[in-house]
Amino acid sequence: MKPTVATFVFLSLVLLSSSLLQTTIAAGSSFCDSKCAVRCSKAGRQDRCLKYCGICCKDCHCVPSGTYGNKDECPCYRDKKNSKGRPKCP
Repeated sequence: MKPTVATFVFLSLVLLSSSLLQTTIAAGSSFCDSKCAVRCSKAGRQDRCLKYCGICCKDCHCVPSGTYGNKDECPCYRDKKNSKGRPKCP
């Protein structure tokens, strides 16, 4: 009987921790999604802007305010470069 109870407790803890992890990831994702939606609202190629803004936001945990400029608010975002040495983040 004891192994059954221990197994049940273990599985419950695993399910609870995975649920909390998914909630944390979703909350982080919604932060980036909302900030990048504002940042890319006036972009000519919104799909590309949202893609790279999302990548930069996840790495840097911040997005500059406004639709252009203000990159000094987030040095990590400002300093990311692509393979050609140009700014990666919109």
